[in-house]
Amino acid sequence: MAFRKTRDIAEHDQPMETDVEGEIREFVRRDVVINPGRQPDNESQLVANDINSVLQRATATSVQEIDKLITELQAVRDMLHREAARVQREIVQYSTLTQAALQSTKTIAESLEQWRTAPDLRTAFD
Repeated sequence: MAFRKTRDIAEHDQPMETDVEGEIREFVRRDVVINPGRQPDNESQLVANDINSVLQRATATSVQEIDKLITELQAVRDMLHREAARVQREIVQYSTLTQAALQSTKTIAESLEQWRTAPDLRTAFD
């Protein structure tokens, strides 16, 4: 019974839907006939605007990403310059320390050599 009512309602609505569709088709036909040369221009203009906006968004994103990468690379470059300067300072400090250690070792070796070559001093103190 419910199926029959639904079917009757659907059959009753179909002519109304067909009428609405017919009116829409007629409206579109009138619009195309009234403005036959203007429609393609508007469509092409719309397409051009759409393409333009898509390209602007894509290029804006790309430019932003490139700017971000440039900023990051500059930061890395600055960090590398700072690290290079630090390493150079450390090398100079190491070299200075090594030279001082070498000089101290030579002085100690000379002192020990003098003590070895002076046997009479050792016996004199004994």
